Amino acid sequence: METLRVLVVDDEPGMRQGVQRILSRHTVAVHDLGVEVGFAVDQAENGQEALERIQESPPDILLLDHKLPGISGLEVLERLSETGVASRIQTVMITAYASLETAVTAIKRGAFDFLPKPFTPDDLRAVIDKISEKIILARQARKLAREKHQTRFEFISVLAHELKAPLAAVEGYLTSVRQRAAGDDQAAYDHMLDRSLIRLAGMRKMIMDLLDLTRIESGKKKRELTEIDLKRAVDECLESFAGEARSRRITLQAVVSDGLTMTADRSEFDIVLNNLVSNAIKYNRDGGRVEVSAEQDGELIRIRVRDTGIGLTAEEAGRLFGDFVRIKNAQTRNILGSGLGLSIVKKLALAYGGNVAVESKPDEGSTFTVTLRRCGPLSDNENQPG
Repeated sequence: METLRVLVVDDEPGMRQGVQRILSRHTVAVHDLGVEVGFAVDQAENGQEALERIQESPPDILLLDHKLPGISGLEVLERLSETGVASRIQTVMITAYASLETAVTAIKRGAFDFLPKPFTPDDLRAVIDKISEKIILARQARKLAREKHQTRFEFISVLAHELKAPLAAVEGYLTSVRQRAAGDDQAAYDHMLDRSLIRLAGMRKMIMDLLDLTRIESGKKKRELTEIDLKRAVDECLESFAGEARSRRITLQAVVSDGLTMTADRSEFDIVLNNLVSNAIKYNRDGGRVEVSAEQDGELIRIRVRDTGIGLTAEEAGRLFGDFVRIKNAQTRNILGSGLGLSIVKKLALAYGGNVAVESKPDEGSTFTVTLRRCGPLSDNENQPG
């Protein structure tokens, strides 16, 4: 439960004590956020005492009587406005002498609402409910803004780190070529240029993955849904990787029944399949095997990509689907990647009402299983929580 601090300022002891008694037993449920709010109430009997208490520790809610001995409620508001504190406090003016002029002046100085005397406990609770929800929603908005800023900072930091090494490598190779560091050894220069091209291809892959990730998370990618023949789609995917697999004597096999279809955006389906097959080849051993299967399971399509590669430990598998996660060990040290492919696969699987999982054993291989709704992605309404 969250607690909001309330300061009630009134020269009538009975009024202050009554407000404290009512609010000390009152709670507010902010259903949209699943938050329950309680109240800690403090008292001040005049404007000067209120200003001193606010200076020491500003409350969340100020219940401020208009007619006070010495400094009036409007004068308290004016002083709070001058110091900038008023914008951080939600003020409710309590008055038996309400007028349009008073209302306009109070609002200009930062008042949120009015509570006319005499008021009932229900009147008090109603205005407190309204103001409490406003405070909690504003807090949540600030929290989300901070989290967004932190996420952006972490994202840029990781991206800069991931690009730093390949950029330095390319710069080093090209500098060596320019300075003719290898003398007349053309083979050495060819090797440097080949390594530069490989590094550039890795950076291009990272940029394309980032674009895919941004489109998916922003929800701005326009989907073109169509019926996909899964056998044909898998065959085309494996054909596109045939050259890479052949160079390492890796066997590619599809196990998909004729006539199996699903509704999806073809480019999104290809992103899922291509990432899984690419990894299955990349992290496989020479002379290994990759098998891609697809089957219907009720309303879901289940796609499995099995490989005979280097495999994963349970700890490695547990963090595999995060952004920029790359498993680094002696066997993967020289394998390039963006660390985004499997994160993208998971986000797309969730968008299609499914998920992705991995079963793996070190030195034996891995099986990635993706489930997708056969009827296509979730609608906006289905994506809503609750």
